[in-house]
Amino acid sequence: MATLRSYPTGKDSDVFGRRKKNDSAKDGGAAEQVVDGVAADGQDGEEIDAAPRRVNLPPAPRPDGPWDVTEVPGSPAEGRVDLGGILVPGVEGMELRVEVAGDAIVAATVVLGDSAVQLQAFAAPKKEGIWGEVREEIAAGIIQQGGLIDEVEGPLGWELRAQVPVPMPDGQTGAQLVRFVGVDGPRWFLRGVISGQGAVRPESAGVLETIFRDTVIVRGDGPMAPRDPIVLKLPNDAQMVPDGVQTEDQEGSRFSGGMGQLERGPEITEVR
Repeated sequence: MATLRSYPTGKDSDVFGRRKKNDSAKDGGAAEQVVDGVAADGQDGEEIDAAPRRVNLPPAPRPDGPWDVTEVPGSPAEGRVDLGGILVPGVEGMELRVEVAGDAIVAATVVLGDSAVQLQAFAAPKKEGIWGEVREEIAAGIIQQGGLIDEVEGPLGWELRAQVPVPMPDGQTGAQLVRFVGVDGPRWFLRGVISGQGAVRPESAGVLETIFRDTVIVRGDGPMAPRDPIVLKLPNDAQMVPDGVQTEDQEGSRFSGGMGQLERGPEITEVR
């Protein structure tokens, strides 16, 4: 049975803003400032331009998911936790946490053992995928922080494997291993952040990758601007556990006790 928790989030680690074509860096958020800076100084521009660009392309086929709600036969919510904008597969022993910014639920995190995957869904253009562009922005932001990035083609397609600088209790700066994965769908984009052992040892992340693949996105038919977050909600029968309260079945997990002990990478939340 999954345990559902909620916890607040800030915007100090945002690396994915709302980007509009021809917007200035000031209006586009920190990630756009970094991208524009790299292009302007010329230090890395040649290497980036020389590489094959995978931006502004149509969404790639998704034979193994994630799924649009229209692609799932029967009842899409069967065997999944209904969070409104996304339906998250249920796995025995998992903990499901929802991430709150103000009054809005902006993400869901599945914790399983010593690994976790954070899920967020966004609106996207009808005929154009955004994952290639988002990868560039995330990579630029992490590099500016002093981190390291490796772009590889993994089990979920192109992903970023990052070493993200994090402050340590003794005041020193350490590095957290994080995997950023993403898939473009019909008018939506699903992004995942895999952390814990699933990032340290990617070969051990099979269950988390299956959860990501089997997630169902419910975008809705209404108009949405690209990169607007798809609204999430709490399930009607949710068992909420306040952040910081440890349940009996979590005592053996390094993720117990709330988000303070769950080391996480930069989050994608809206930047205005």
